[in-house]
Formats: sequence, structure tokens, C-alpha cells
Amino acid sequence: MTSNVTSGSLGTAQAAMTAARTVPMWHAGLFACVAAAVATTVAAAVARGAGVSLEIDGEPIPLLGFTQLTLLFSAIGVLLAVALRRWAASPKRMFLAVTFVLTALSIVPDLLISATVATKLTLIATHLVAAAIVIPLVAGRLPARTR
Repeated sequence: MTSNVTSGSLGTAQAAMTAARTVPMWHAGLFACVAAAVATTVAAAVARGAGVSLEIDGEPIPLLGFTQLTLLFSAIGVLLAVALRRWAASPKRMFLAVTFVLTALSIVPDLLISATVATKLTLIATHLVAAAIVIPLVAGRLPARTR
């Protein structure tokens, strides 16, 4: 009886994975961009509500700035995925490698700016939150190999 339940559960999981992969890239990409933008904006608002200044050189970072920049750079990530699907032999692997490097590089300016430690940590956290949302959703729509 256990093997029937297990094989039935695996069949359901495989069906769900197949259905998830049939979602067009632009649907997944749009969802990822919007979800990441909402998440980073909420994270920034929570940090501000907790007393983090969110200022760089004394200039406040507007919450809408988190939304806009997350949408912009997430969309660039989706476009990267579309390009890699077309031209890379291993689109998923290449996407994960490139986005890992880009995420790491996105943190460098946060470390160098003139801001409080709490502001720097909040900015770093928002980059990681966006990456944690966009990368898996988009990578999940890429094939492991195209050739």
C-alpha cells in the first residue's frame, strides 16, 4: 500500500512539474518581476517602519525606487533567460551562473555607499529577496540543454 501511495504522489508531483513548465516564460517572468518588486518594497517599508533610515548621503531612498529598480532589473533577468534559451547549449546552467554573479555584484555598491550599517544590510537583503524570487521562477522555465 505504501508503494501505491508513493508512486501516486510521485505521479502527481511529476504532473505538477510538467504543468509548471508549460507556463510561458513571459507569464512566469511577469509574475516573478511583480512578486519581487512587491517583496522588496514591503521589505524596505518594514525596515523603515522599524527605524532604519534608508538614506544614502543623507538623501532618503523613496519606497517607489525599490519597486521601480526591482522591476527594471528583474525584467533584464527575464530577457537574459529568453536570450539564453535561444543561444546557450545549457540555458538553465548558464542562467544560474550568470545570475549568481550578477547578484553578488549587485551587493558591492551597497557595501561602498555612505550609509548606516542597517541601511546597507537592508539594501543587501532586498537584492537577495529579489534574487530568491526571480531566479528560481525563471530558471524553472529553462531547459537544461537545448542541443
